[in-house]
Amino acid sequence: MAFDYKKEYKEFYLPAKHPHIITIPPMNYLAVRGHGDPNTENGEYKQSIELLYAIAFTIKMSKKTDYRIEGYFDYVVPPLEGFWWQDALAEQQDGREAAIIDYNKKDQFNFISVIRLPDFVTKADFDWAIQTATQKKRCDFSRVEFLPYDEGDCVQCMHIGSYDDEPGTVAAMLSYATEQGYELDIKNPRYHHEIYLSDPRRCQADKLRTVIRHPIKPRKHP
Repeated sequence: MAFDYKKEYKEFYLPAKHPHIITIPPMNYLAVRGHGDPNTENGEYKQSIELLYAIAFTIKMSKKTDYRIEGYFDYVVPPLEGFWWQDALAEQQDGREAAIIDYNKKDQFNFISVIRLPDFVTKADFDWAIQTATQKKRCDFSRVEFLPYDEGDCVQCMHIGSYDDEPGTVAAMLSYATEQGYELDIKNPRYHHEIYLSDPRRCQADKLRTVIRHPIKPRKHP
């Protein structure tokens, strides 16, 4: 049976519906950076998803080629994730404001779309996948990066419902983190982080499951 990261690491992918503190270990990702409204047809965000999955499945299906990845085992491709920020709010962020992003100004979004890589995938394996996909699909994959990322301490919560309803969950997360002696630490390269467990094309908006994660640090006392 294929290794399923969502089932094996439930603390990361299937968290409780209430805020809690968690430490995320370093991981490697496939990543594509972009800007703009994620709902724009054929926009940068939707293009980024296509690029990510093409490389993710090239690596997964390497088992059917002559290329061998050391330590490879069969696995389910992990869910799509995203880091999000807006430049104006990022400049104003002081660790206490709940308005991390303005959901009414989606055209101002910056994002890094990511898919987790299995630990056995090296930069050399990634380079092979880029070359192979480029030759096979005759597409430019130069925007796809191999991204090591150490997220560290975070406040996390499962959000059920529309993406536009996230501010309520975000406010509860901030309140909980404050009660626990933390403050937000959202600044480059630590961002608002979402993990998408539902496909919005096949799921009603009020039933969407999204893991929301915010980086934190111990609050400094005056």
